[in-house]
Amino acid sequence: MKANFMVKVEDAKAVDIQKALQQAGIKIRSVQELHKEEDSAKQETK
Repeated sequence: MKANFMVKVEDAKAVDIQKALQQAGIKIRSVQELHKEEDSAKQETK
């Protein structure tokens, strides 16, 4: 079965997601970044 999923993360890079899923025994075809947004709390501290 082939399926597409969208995962929202706070502190991870695409390669970290791929490694974690592979370690769980999940075969990965690709990991793509769709949208990136700045954390509003981090923006306020700048």
